[in-house]
Amino acid sequence: MLTYFPNYFSRRAIVSYAITIVLVSALYINHVLPLKFVLFGFGAVIIFFTFSSQLTMKWERISDSLFLRRLFFTSLLIRLFYVVFIYFYYIAETGEPHAYHAADELFYQALAENWYNYGFEEFRENVSNYLELSDRGYIWWLGLLYLPFGPYVLVARVVKCFIDSLTCIMLYNLGKRNFGESTGRIGAIFYMLIPNAWYYCGITLKEIEMSFLVVLFVERADLALHSSRLKIQNLILPLMASAVMLTFRTALAAVMVASLAIAFIIGSQRQLRLWQKIVLGAVFAVWMVLTVGVELFQESSQLWANRYENQESGYAWRSETNSFAQYASAALFAPLILTIPFSSMVDIFGQENQMMMNGANFIKNILSGLTIFALFILLKRREWRNHVLPLALMGGYLVVLVFSNFAHSERFHFPVLALELMFAAYGVSQVRNKHKRLYMLWMVLISVANILWAWIKLAGRGMA
Repeated sequence: MLTYFPNYFSRRAIVSYAITIVLVSALYINHVLPLKFVLFGFGAVIIFFTFSSQLTMKWERISDSLFLRRLFFTSLLIRLFYVVFIYFYYIAETGEPHAYHAADELFYQALAENWYNYGFEEFRENVSNYLELSDRGYIWWLGLLYLPFGPYVLVARVVKCFIDSLTCIMLYNLGKRNFGESTGRIGAIFYMLIPNAWYYCGITLKEIEMSFLVVLFVERADLALHSSRLKIQNLILPLMASAVMLTFRTALAAVMVASLAIAFIIGSQRQLRLWQKIVLGAVFAVWMVLTVGVELFQESSQLWANRYENQESGYAWRSETNSFAQYASAALFAPLILTIPFSSMVDIFGQENQMMMNGANFIKNILSGLTIFALFILLKRREWRNHVLPLALMGGYLVVLVFSNFAHSERFHFPVLALELMFAAYGVSQVRNKHKRLYMLWMVLISVANILWAWIKLAGRGMA
C-alpha cells in the first residue's frame, strides 16, 4: 500500500499540463491564453504536484500531533499569503479587491455593509427583501464579521483562511477513520495544496464556509456512525451543520439530510446496530421537523420540480454565446461529473476567472481519475457500505448538479471537493505498479479532452 504520492505521478502530471497548454496554444494561435493566466496555471500545477509528493513523503513518519500542527499552520500560511497577494492583484487588474466580473461578490458586500453602516433593522429588512433563504446565511455571517472592524474584505478573507485550515484538520480525521493514517494524511495534504481552496479564500463568496460545513457534518456524523456506543453529543454538530447549510445552499442541505438517512438504513452493520439506527434516525427526524424540516422540504421539492426548466433555460442562455450549449444535457454530463469542469486554456473575453483557474481545474481533472479508481476498488471489494455517508453525500450532490444549470461550474463543485480528494487519496494508496499504465492513459485522455474543450469553446462562438 502506498503511503505517499509518488514522484512518478507528480512529474508526469506537470509534463502533461505543459504539453497540453503548448498544444492548445499552437492549435489556436489566435486565441493564446494571456501570459498572466499561463503563469497562474503553471504555478498551481507545479506547486500542487511537487509539494504533494514531497510533503506526503516528508511528513509520513512524524507523530500525529506534529503532523496536525504542521498541517494547520502550513495551510494557514499558504492561504494568508495568497489572500494578501490576490487582494493587490485584483486592485491592479480591476480597480477593486474583487474577482473579475464580481457581480455576486459586490452584491454580497453591499448587503453585508448595511449592518455596520445603517444598523440592524435596515440590514435585516434588506436581507429579507433581496435574498431567498438559501443565500441569507452567508450575508448574516459576513455582516457579523464586519461589525467589530468595519466592512473590510480582508477581514472576512483572513477568517476564511482559518476556517479552511480547520477543514484540513477535519478531513484528516475523516480520512484516517475511514481508510487509515496514510490516506488521511495524503487527503489532508491534497486539500491543503489544492489551488481551488486558495482561490475561494481570496474572494467574498460562500464556498469556503460551505466546504467547512460539509466536512464538519460528515466527520462528526461519521464519528457517531462508527462509535460502539451511542453518544448524543456527536450528533449535535452535524445536526447544526445541516440546519445552517439550509441558509447557504438548500439543495446541498437536502443531500446532507438524505445521505445521513441512507447511512442509517444501509450502512455496514459493523458501524451501527439496528437499535442504534432506530434511535439515531428518530432523534434526527425530530430535530429536522422542529427546526428546518418544513422549509427544507418545500424548497427542495421546488428545486426538483424545476430541474428540467432550470437546466433548459440555462442551456438556452449559454447557447446565445456558444451554439454547442444547446446539445448539453444531463446524459452528457453524468459520466463526466467527477472530472469536469475542464480547463479554459484559450483567451475568451469575459472568462478571466475561468482562465485564471485553468491550472486548478487541470489538477482536478487528473485527480478525478484516482477518485474513480478508488470508487471502483470499493465496489469491487464490496467495502462501500463501510463508507456510505461520504459516498452518499458526494454522489448525491453531484447528481443534483447533473440535473441543474451548474454541472460545468467549478464554483458549484467546490463544496464536495474535499470529499473527492479524500477518495483520491485512498485511490493513491491502492495503486500498484500494474496501474501506472492506467494513470498514463488517463493523463492522455485528460489532455485530449482539454484540447477538445478549447475547440468547443471557440467553435461554438464562431472563433475557431
